Amino acid sequence: MKRLIRPRRLAAAATIGAVALVAGASTPPVQAQAGPSVVDPNLGVRTVVDGLVTPSTIAFIGPNDFLVLEKNTGQVKRVVNGAVTGVVVDLSVNFASERGLLGIALHPQFPTNPGVYLYWTCRSVTPLDGDEFTPEEQECSDAPSAMSGPPDTDDILRVPLRGNRVDRFRWTGSALVFEQNLLKLRAFQHDGAPDPPGQGDAAQPARGNHDGGPIAFGPDGKLYVSVGDLGRRGQMQNLADGPTPPTADDQFGGPAADSNHLSGVILRLNDDGSTPADNPFVGAGANVQRVFAYGLRNTFGIAFDPVSGALWDQQNADDAFDEMNLVERGMNGGWIQIMGPVARIAQFKQIELTLPPSGGVPGAQLQQIRWPATNIADTPQAALSRLFVLPGSHYSDPEFSWKFAVPPAAIGFLSSRALGPQYENDLFAGAATPLTVGGYLFRFNLTGNRRKIAVEDPRLEDRVADNNAKHDITESESLLFGSNFGVGTDIETGPNGNLFVVSISNGAVYEIFRKK
Repeated sequence: MKRLIRPRRLAAAATIGAVALVAGASTPPVQAQAGPSVVDPNLGVRTVVDGLVTPSTIAFIGPNDFLVLEKNTGQVKRVVNGAVTGVVVDLSVNFASERGLLGIALHPQFPTNPGVYLYWTCRSVTPLDGDEFTPEEQECSDAPSAMSGPPDTDDILRVPLRGNRVDRFRWTGSALVFEQNLLKLRAFQHDGAPDPPGQGDAAQPARGNHDGGPIAFGPDGKLYVSVGDLGRRGQMQNLADGPTPPTADDQFGGPAADSNHLSGVILRLNDDGSTPADNPFVGAGANVQRVFAYGLRNTFGIAFDPVSGALWDQQNADDAFDEMNLVERGMNGGWIQIMGPVARIAQFKQIELTLPPSGGVPGAQLQQIRWPATNIADTPQAALSRLFVLPGSHYSDPEFSWKFAVPPAAIGFLSSRALGPQYENDLFAGAATPLTVGGYLFRFNLTGNRRKIAVEDPRLEDRVADNNAKHDITESESLLFGSNFGVGTDIETGPNGNLFVVSISNGAVYEIFRKK
């Protein structure tokens, strides 16, 4: 049986400027001061299951029957009729910061095809040596004893270089059995190393955030994998020559998207992990050919429109311009050169230079010292000219954004009329912190062509909520659907048509239903 181990090197972990999502996730579950509620008096909220340890996401395998992932324990639990019936797999995770057991997707033909896909962060097992800037392992072993035997850890350094992984498991009816690894992605972050020289970031602390993690099969039968930037500053972050040319991005290479720097992207894969022949950059090389979109900072939510089949995501800013995006093939989201509408570039720069730096680390306004906010362009034209352009790529402004970070987490569409026809096929977003009305649910109605967000408040005609400070919902009042849900890390339509919300901070899964 696994047991938890605590880090031997607390100095690095203690300085992490983790987002509120992790601040809520790294502590035992606590209930919000007031229970979750919704604005519509015709709807109610009930707790399906609670007492979970940092639940991150769910997948329904039948009516009143779902699998729930626990970020910090590495366990996938089965919940039937509101009761946990057992653990179907127990993985050995590094759950420091935003790492851990993060994403699940069922094969489109499930259960005929019993494939269940998990995005998770494995832990290293080799004892730590005296070099804190080089991980002891490049990758985790695929051996079952290595994947499920060692205790979980939140030691930020006990992770392989490529410790984020996507694996296919087989559902037996009572357990998940490992079948195949599809991806091994960057996890280790310790950029204060003396190599490469001259980057001026010796004060950069070790981090474990911006791992991404949400995965989903699209209506095209392909697997979409969201990967955060993991603190990289290379071509996928619109720095063609890296943060401090002519040096590499970090001590492991870059700025090209090699296996250690494939980050800040949404990947598109066949169900066996191979590359689809119709990917937008299929001719661009071994790693980039798997990219569907790039120039992304970090997401806690992706979802497919049940009407159009289009992919949507949310992007978390540092301090300015969280985003909601329609993600089309070949999209360049603009990060790190642009966040929010490019016409607002001056505000983006001004806010990032004004608010306190990430984690209180001087120079880390954009989290990484080696590319500070002073580098942000002064004009939209200059920002656009700096983008790293892959053949066939295109920059796209977000469909909605907030001037100051709110920030969002999970997103999901309600693909039913169970709550009333007015909510059918609407898009919902949860909060990445309880500091915003206790953890909001926002509701977005899309336009008839399903390409834009419809608004009723004339202040939102520009699709930017000009709020006054972080966590302030000024100009988002018309979007408010619910409050006090804590940190919402998954939003799903259940088999009964109701809306289900996973709260990682409250250790619970909630169901929104229509009152009789």
